[in-house]
Amino acid sequence: MKDEPRAHPFRDSTQDIEAAHRIPDTPQTRAPAYRLAFADPDFMTREELRPVRLQLELLKPQLVMDERGIESTIVLFGGARIPAPEHKDSAKTPMLAELTRYYDEARRFSRLMTERSMESYGKQNVIVTGGGPGVMEAGNRGAAEAGGQSIGLNIVLPHEQAPNQYVTPDLSFNFHYFAIRKMHFLMRAAAVCIFPGGFGTLDEMFESLTLIQTKRMKPIPFLLFGRAWWETVINWGHLAEAGVISPEDLKLFQFVETAEEAMAAIDAFETPCP
Repeated sequence: MKDEPRAHPFRDSTQDIEAAHRIPDTPQTRAPAYRLAFADPDFMTREELRPVRLQLELLKPQLVMDERGIESTIVLFGGARIPAPEHKDSAKTPMLAELTRYYDEARRFSRLMTERSMESYGKQNVIVTGGGPGVMEAGNRGAAEAGGQSIGLNIVLPHEQAPNQYVTPDLSFNFHYFAIRKMHFLMRAAAVCIFPGGFGTLDEMFESLTLIQTKRMKPIPFLLFGRAWWETVINWGHLAEAGVISPEDLKLFQFVETAEEAMAAIDAFETPCP
């Protein structure tokens, strides 16, 4: 067996990074031009390097998940401001306090789904969230309680934020580009679960639905937790009656209320004929 993991005989890039730190300190070696291009943060963050950064941000999580053998995921979207039931008193509004029940449902659903995922040794149906607080935390928390792994796709925001404590550490990713983050949410998605939330949740929901509606993505179970919430927020029937969507588009998703209903809906899903 070979100790060398590389398939080529060339010197490893990490060796050269280490060697570059040991060179004599001269005006020439201190100059930015002398830095190795891939180890030069000033160069890598230039405007002209955006296409390269986009590619790297797509590639890094993909390689990690491929190496972990993750084949499919279950996506959870939902409000970051919904507190856990034990913190219900800290909710900013009475309605947010009432929405804590969806934290519990997300947590229970993720626990049930992760128990199933572990039957495939964590290769199938791995919970993925945005990695933050609220419903996202509930999803990662339920997976951790089941003894399984879960993914967190964080993004750098102007205000301080960090991954929730329940994300599997080596599956906790951070993004600069929203577009690449959204791709990673859906690239392995076997189902999408939408819980009550705000702008971010609505954005993720409609973008995913649009991909399915336009056949840029195959139909998968698309579950909206809380019919009363979603029918209050969005007048789905009016969209169809007005003709801005087709009546058939209302079949792209379904409402569920509980974790058990969601599991049953996923199991009963049949891919529509093309």
